[in-house]
Amino acid sequence: MELVTPLIRKGGCDTVFVMPNLQPPVTQVSQATSYHEQLSQLAPDVNFLMSLYLHPSINAEVITEAAQSKIIHGVKLYPAGVTTNSQDGVLDIEQYYPVFEAMQTHDLVLNLHGETPGVEVLIAEAAFVPQLHKIHSTFPRLRIVLEHVSTKEGLEAVRACGATVRGTITAHHLWVTTEDTEHDVHSFCKPIAKTPEDRIALLRAVVDGSSKFFFGSDSAPHPVQSKQQAGGAAGCFTQPFCTSLVLDALDHGIKHEWITKAEVTREAVEGFLSICGRIFYKIASIDEVKLRKPRIRLSRHGGAIPRSIKSADGELEVVPFRSGQEVMSLTWIY
Repeated sequence: MELVTPLIRKGGCDTVFVMPNLQPPVTQVSQATSYHEQLSQLAPDVNFLMSLYLHPSINAEVITEAAQSKIIHGVKLYPAGVTTNSQDGVLDIEQYYPVFEAMQTHDLVLNLHGETPGVEVLIAEAAFVPQLHKIHSTFPRLRIVLEHVSTKEGLEAVRACGATVRGTITAHHLWVTTEDTEHDVHSFCKPIAKTPEDRIALLRAVVDGSSKFFFGSDSAPHPVQSKQQAGGAAGCFTQPFCTSLVLDALDHGIKHEWITKAEVTREAVEGFLSICGRIFYKIASIDEVKLRKPRIRLSRHGGAIPRSIKSADGELEVVPFRSGQEVMSLTWIY
């Protein structure tokens, strides 16, 4: 935490949604409050939106307390066993319907890791789609985010839902496919990257201008040892370069004619990277977002992703996604 949190703004972000799948998981408001304080001390110029980990200890009373905290904006549902630190996750989604009802009442967001346990990983997201539709139809006013969408089926599921359902897309899913993850441990993530067709569909969703999708880094700074060991940790560390990675992926898509230059408008990119997420989480109106400062400027040359990032004593090392590659340089404009 001490190594990577101060690097958040380097990636062009001043607001982050903090996932709760720590060890132990963040299941109590007091834990989220303490975590928020630690993060804010390390990066005081970042707005941290906290979340709780859906767990049997969470009930309607906890949701009320979370809503009153003003720092907790969502509850993350992890199906048991599908990703890092999800062993305490959900086995029976309907068991939590009273919690969803309370969240709908208090206007907290339900954040979904949308994969079904026990099925082949390449179809796990598609297999989860009926659960998304069922939750949405049962709780139509509940704001829902299908996190880190990785398939055409996931994209279409979000599009088929009403205005209270959105999806996030990561930088790394715009770059890699299943084949890449087989040869590079630092590209291994969950949901696992899928087919080239899925990757292209994600690129097109970024610039479709629909506001149904916005950026979510899902950045995971695992120590190099945990990535390189057998059964290495799932997750890509993208945060310090995430905005540049997204824009470079769009450039790559244009060169390969997967998307057109005309589609990559400032409005589409700004909507995906900034406006749509802020409005959905109700942390700013569209007018406030468009007028807000500071802003960021990116240049096509001058940026590079280091081979690794190390702590001052050299004991902790993290390898960024696409390490050693050139990227757009980023500066803040005040």
